[in-house]
Amino acid sequence: METTFMIRQGEWELAATLHRPLAEDRGGSFQAAPLVVICHGFVGSRIGVDRLFVKTARELAGTGLNVLRFDYAGCGESEGDYGAGGLDAMVSQTRAVLDHVLAIPGIATEDVTLLGHSLGGAVAILTATIDKRVNKLVLWSPVANPFGDIVRIVGKDVYEKAMQEGRADYLGYGLTSGYFNSLSAHHPFQEARKFLGPILLVHGTGDDVIPVDYSFLYQKIFRIRRDGCCDKELVQGANHTFSSEESVTAVIDRTKGWLIGHSGPKSRII
Repeated sequence: METTFMIRQGEWELAATLHRPLAEDRGGSFQAAPLVVICHGFVGSRIGVDRLFVKTARELAGTGLNVLRFDYAGCGESEGDYGAGGLDAMVSQTRAVLDHVLAIPGIATEDVTLLGHSLGGAVAILTATIDKRVNKLVLWSPVANPFGDIVRIVGKDVYEKAMQEGRADYLGYGLTSGYFNSLSAHHPFQEARKFLGPILLVHGTGDDVIPVDYSFLYQKIFRIRRDGCCDKELVQGANHTFSSEESVTAVIDRTKGWLIGHSGPKSRII
């Protein structure tokens, strides 16, 4: 069962789709099941490249999970301007989404995972370090150096224009100097060790956007925490968005198996 709705966050409404694992029972209620919230990447959407997040949500819901995928402000069907407020605003939006979905009956509030892809991985880390409702992280090809990684993606010319003129166009998105300043103010590598829950890293060996080395470095950091395990899976030949039938099957299957193995004692995953 899939339901699409809008979530109010400040002055904007964010578009979201909730995938339910089971139909309503005879009493009209849902049996509580774990929650996965998908955080998309830079100028992305809740659909994902080649429908990656749609496929993922449906597969995970089929195993007994609630899955919410949403569009950050200025992306997909959400209102607002992308990048307004920088990474801090994206963390706030993620927390607002959690506020909304965790109030819905049938959500196991003690079993909450953020699944972040690319820049969404960095946002997921930053959110999980300050929001204790999040107890697991799944990071696909996660950004580790927000400023350097995004400047490399958009190009130095776009960055310099934004800093000189206050705003620059990138694929129709108006990136501001404030947005780039916010990227340089956050360092996920330094923040990562503050999160003490289980973590899964998945990265394609053919990723030419975000280096696969980042996941090795993240794993080293996560493994020196005082608590919480960290597993890493490499998908041979996969690109940044896992854009092949073999790659998408691999990333979803490995994520699904890990989530099943790390479900809470009160969670029901079939």
